[in-house]
Amino acid sequence: MSLARAPLKPFAPLRMSLAVLAASTLLASVGVPPAQAQTARKPSPYENGRPLRPDEVEARKAEDARWGGPRFLERIQTRAEFDQLARVYNAGTPLEIPHVLFVIDRQRADRIYYLHTPRYGLHETFARERRLLSGDKAKLIAQYKDPNRRLLFGTLSWQNGLPGYTYEFWEGDLLTPELLTLTAQRLAATFYEPLRFKSNSTLQEQTAQRAGLDVVTQEALLREQTFLPLNTGRAQGRLRIVKSVDETPDLSPTDILVLDEVPVALTPVAGLVTQRPSTLLSHVNLLAKGWRIPNAYVRDAVAVLREHDGQWVELTVENNGYRVQRMAQPAAAASPTAAATPTTATPLPKPDLSVRAIKPLSGMTTRDSRHCGVKAANLGALKSVLPPAASVPDGFCIPFAQYAAFMDKLGVPARVAALEQRTDFASDANVRRTELAKLRQDIIDATPEAALSAAWLVRWEKQLGGRGVFVRSSSNSEDLPGFSGAGLYTTVPNVTQADALARAVQTVWASVYNFEAYEARRAAGFNQDAVVMAVLVQLAAASDSSGVMITRDPFDASRRHVTYLSAKRGLGIKVVEGKRQAEQVMYSSWSKAVQVLSRSAEDTQLVAAAGGGVREVPIEGARQVLNDALVARLATVGRQVKTRLGNGDQDIEWAVQGDEILILQARPYIDGGR
Repeated sequence: MSLARAPLKPFAPLRMSLAVLAASTLLASVGVPPAQAQTARKPSPYENGRPLRPDEVEARKAEDARWGGPRFLERIQTRAEFDQLARVYNAGTPLEIPHVLFVIDRQRADRIYYLHTPRYGLHETFARERRLLSGDKAKLIAQYKDPNRRLLFGTLSWQNGLPGYTYEFWEGDLLTPELLTLTAQRLAATFYEPLRFKSNSTLQEQTAQRAGLDVVTQEALLREQTFLPLNTGRAQGRLRIVKSVDETPDLSPTDILVLDEVPVALTPVAGLVTQRPSTLLSHVNLLAKGWRIPNAYVRDAVAVLREHDGQWVELTVENNGYRVQRMAQPAAAASPTAAATPTTATPLPKPDLSVRAIKPLSGMTTRDSRHCGVKAANLGALKSVLPPAASVPDGFCIPFAQYAAFMDKLGVPARVAALEQRTDFASDANVRRTELAKLRQDIIDATPEAALSAAWLVRWEKQLGGRGVFVRSSSNSEDLPGFSGAGLYTTVPNVTQADALARAVQTVWASVYNFEAYEARRAAGFNQDAVVMAVLVQLAAASDSSGVMITRDPFDASRRHVTYLSAKRGLGIKVVEGKRQAEQVMYSSWSKAVQVLSRSAEDTQLVAAAGGGVREVPIEGARQVLNDALVARLATVGRQVKTRLGNGDQDIEWAVQGDEILILQARPYIDGGR
């Protein structure tokens, strides 16, 4: 038996904007392919300006017959006429979107043309064929930018999620209230049912409000989606409906979990389905990408998949839907130790243990990752190049060598080696969880080395003025091109007391043996004795807002001019936890448009506590976190970070304090879809 869902592609309303549907040569110039039907169209007689020959008349009739209708209509009076002209995305699914391109000619008494959209994949093609448009690319661009333009290029769609019809324009179209009002009037006079304007940017939403029009936002349409692919792929395993990961100690790498919400931490599993929307860049969602497992949001997933609970299934997550199919349990999975068997050893970056001195971020380069880890080294490399657009909070690195020496002094390597020789430790995750918890506590409680802890305090007081700091991990097993390690290690926030600094450092060192971190490295095939931990001690930022951005569209790798951002008020811990949906926006450096995917669902925010640590306070005022100007500034900084770190796409943690943008982390973005 199988269950299937075939909803819209991720953020389908975005893909339904004029940037795709119009697909004019203005748009095609950035890699949007024209419709296949357009490539086979016969040359238009309007291009040579002479009457049709009899054979061309017959050819035109034959072409019309092949498409099954006229080239355009000036009025749509029934659903049948709409369907006759429509092209359909996600055809045959419950959430298919039929759409029809339209053109309004302001020089010909505002005449409207509803185009046969499979035939005319581009507004421009129809306009040139009809001699409504001539000239070069600049003349075409004017039809999107000039308030006195001749032509209006729009799209009319049926939205099952409303349900109802909407009309829209390319996200970068600089519409005026007058142009929108004209469009609404012409559509109302020529279309058989009421329509609502769908805004594809914050600017268009504001323009529609000034025009007094009823607006459907992308955020509203996205709330109606019942499915979102967080990572595409296919996996086989035992489907388990789990109320709480923390209360389920027997999770296995062969489990496909169905959860109410994304957990804060997770050991490796075969697949993941959650029934609450989450932030795409939460730590667990990033780990799923690194593990290359299928991961999806499915509305009411617990109820929908209840009949498969405890059964072996194959889960497939694709861009436009998911499938769950029953299967027989594989013979290899019958053994209780099969899932616990590590894969072939994978080498980690070899650390340089010859450098024992504390290193300030200023002056560090990416080469310093050999003794301070990628996180600290990347921030050091960015610290000198980002101003004045952004800055990196000051800090210093306690290198790998100090960690290695302290672990040797405590006998940790020998203790871990002895554990790994035990059959019960190798085969039983609960035994590993218990033994690792004991090991962590022993590391945290160990007496600090007096000379080292004194040096940390001196550096903290002299370089950072003894102000509050975040004590963060920077190991050789995180922020790697194929293994992000997101959220696996511990950060101690807002350390303000001198006597707490040494314990915070040892807490971060001990987090090498966090159960989730150990299991993730084990699944990745890393030798546990090759892991070392540097510590980044960095000034705490009293951020007004914070979040994460990716320097490309995470749903469409071809849209590299797009920056995706997620944001919440206060400190960024809640963003990366992903338990409640963040504000999510897209910014296009090409169209300059900001598209809102969701507003923050948080009622509270985290702020630094005066005595150390953090506290939760209610959010007052509007839920909106980012304005358009700040979004554009953040995207610009993201491109700078990408350029400085080798031009590969980046996953960047940021904060805003007053008017200042702060960069807190930059690592390679992992697209783990399969």
